[in-house]
Amino acid sequence: MVEALPASAVYDRNNLLDRHTAERTLELNYAHMQERERDLLHRHLPLRAGRVLSVGCGWHPGRHLFPAPQFDLVAADADPAKVAGVVETHRADAGIVGYAGQLNLPPRSFDVVLYRLVLHHLVFQGPLTPAFTEAAELLKPGGALIAVEPGLWHPVGAGLTLANRAGLGTRVHGTPDDVPLSPRRLRREAMRVGLEPQLHAVTFSWRRLPQTIQRALWPIDQLGSRRRLAPLGHTVMLIARRPG
Repeated sequence: MVEALPASAVYDRNNLLDRHTAERTLELNYAHMQERERDLLHRHLPLRAGRVLSVGCGWHPGRHLFPAPQFDLVAADADPAKVAGVVETHRADAGIVGYAGQLNLPPRSFDVVLYRLVLHHLVFQGPLTPAFTEAAELLKPGGALIAVEPGLWHPVGAGLTLANRAGLGTRVHGTPDDVPLSPRRLRREAMRVGLEPQLHAVTFSWRRLPQTIQRALWPIDQLGSRRRLAPLGHTVMLIARRPG
C-alpha cells in the first residue's frame, strides 16, 4: 500500500463559524462559485480541449471546469485514497500520488495545471515557488496555470488571517492552514517563473452570509475582471499563461 505524503491539517468541524452556518447556505455559495469559475474560464481561457493536471485534487479535481471527453484530467494528491476515489467515480481520467513541486512528470505535457483551493494550504507548509516552478515546466507553450484561492485583501480574508496569527484558526474556522493569499503574491510568483498573469475576482460575497444577502451581492461579481476590483475578491482566480 502506498503511504500518504504530508497533507493538509485536520479540519475540525466543531468551530465557531460552522456552528452558525446552515449547510444549505454553504451549498448555495458553492454552486454560484462553480458557475462563476466556468464563466471566467470560458471568457478568458480560449481552450476547448486538452490535457489538465489537477494538483492537490482532493475529492473535487475540477471536472466542472474541464468536462470529459473534451479534456483528459489527471488528478494528483498526497492522499492515495482521494486519488483512487476520483478516478473510480470518473471525476478524473487518471491519478498520481504525489506532492506539489515533487511530481516528476515530463515537461511540457499539460495544457493546464490547476490548483483549485490548494495553494492556501501549501503556503502553511512552506514556500509556493516550487509549485509555480513545476507548473511552468509542465505547461505546453500557450498553456496556463489556474489557481482559485481565498483572497487576503477581502475583509473576510483579512479577518481569517488575524485569527490565524492569534492562534485561533482552528477554533474560529476549523484549521490553522486555511491561509488567505495576497493577490500581489500570486501575480509575483507567476511572473517569477515566466508566466503572464491575469487576476479575476470569482466572488465578492461570503459563503456564510444569509442567502438573501449572498444573492443581493451576486451582481457585483460581474465586475470581478476589472483591474482595480479583482484583487478585492473574497475568492480570486489567477490565470497565468506560458508564452506560446
